[in-house]
Amino acid sequence: MAEKHEEGGLLAPEHTRVKPPPLYRVVLLNDDYTPMEFVVQVLQKFFAMDHEQATRIMLKVHTEGVGVCGIYPRDIANTKVEQVLQYARAHQHPLQCTMEES
Repeated sequence: MAEKHEEGGLLAPEHTRVKPPPLYRVVLLNDDYTPMEFVVQVLQKFFAMDHEQATRIMLKVHTEGVGVCGIYPRDIANTKVEQVLQYARAHQHPLQCTMEES
């Protein structure tokens, strides 16, 4: 909003702070059917990871049940989730990918 300037009757701009948008974690969930190499392939294809980094995340998903693929603004996170789910379905794997606010 603007404030009225006393002397000249001009409006002075009011400084406002805008919060950055919330970020969301994109996570993969473990299942007993999706091959580990397919998970590595997904991480490389959709999250631009090298083979070593993708393998580390895949092992985390395998041992802990969940692994974070990346942190993004809501629209980008949602797009990544949809891409992974469509790719997994196209290759007949039940891989689950979700997003959660960080």
